[in-house]
Amino acid sequence: MQRDNLSTVSEFVLIGLSDAPQVRFPLFVLFLTIYLATMAGNVTILIAVSTDTHLHNPMYFFLGNLSLLDILCPTITVPKMLGALLLENNVISFKGCLFQLFFLIDVVGTEIFLLAVMAYDRFVAVCHPLKYLNIMSMKLCAHLAIGTWVTGFFNSLLHTSLIFTLFFCDSNQVDQYYCDIPPVLGLSCSSTWSRELVLLAVAGVLGSSAFVVTLISYLYILLAILSMNSSESRHKAFSTCGSHLTVVCLFYGTTICTYVRPSSTYSPQQDRIVSMLYGILTPLVNPIIYSLRNKEMRCALRRVISQVRSAL
Repeated sequence: MQRDNLSTVSEFVLIGLSDAPQVRFPLFVLFLTIYLATMAGNVTILIAVSTDTHLHNPMYFFLGNLSLLDILCPTITVPKMLGALLLENNVISFKGCLFQLFFLIDVVGTEIFLLAVMAYDRFVAVCHPLKYLNIMSMKLCAHLAIGTWVTGFFNSLLHTSLIFTLFFCDSNQVDQYYCDIPPVLGLSCSSTWSRELVLLAVAGVLGSSAFVVTLISYLYILLAILSMNSSESRHKAFSTCGSHLTVVCLFYGTTICTYVRPSSTYSPQQDRIVSMLYGILTPLVNPIIYSLRNKEMRCALRRVISQVRSAL
């Protein structure tokens, strides 16, 4: 069957985690538990940010956006993986693979830009505390948030269109538990070097720009903290920025290892582990990091939990 005169492949087979029958059910239980915990943690943070007036400020506005992304990221890949593990249904249609990859790159790209915006927000809070609310007005915050989502959308649109206009034939086995750029590119019968060059250039420019904003913001934050005379002020500044910096290091490290390199260096076993770090574990630990290191968030979460218990 030919698809749009570009591909003889009408479906793909995901073989990442389901090729070991003896561990399918334990893996299903493990990833279902992680997924449900991720949903519960991030939904709770969203409820807290939206309902608790103590959290109605720019920092928690961006944190709410991050929690929404951390809900979407595993939702794009995990349900299909759970179906493959439990029902042994490893097949995904051509269009299904296209949309899965599109939404995944959209969410990952948006999160990279959002983390840069959050770093700038922390820079203003630490280095210009008296002007913080004037600089980080809700209008500016809304524009910055919308900008991250729009940029992520068009970045993903470019990546997806370049990949799925290639010619696919013969092999349709994706050596991963979801459709991702390196394994899908590896299945193409067409020459991919020019498109890989464009993808690396775009990812490099956008990713490095976000990274530079984050790096410069934290350099200024570090200088500001070192210049503080009060140990209490330094501790407060570190606690304010520590959670975000931990999330930045974890997310940037895993995404750079996955995407900022040629597909010829793709290693299925290594990439499954790395992709699970940013696609499954990072959305799980983000709420934990922010709730454990942030006193305001801990208090807000206690209020949300007590309200839920009262309603039940």
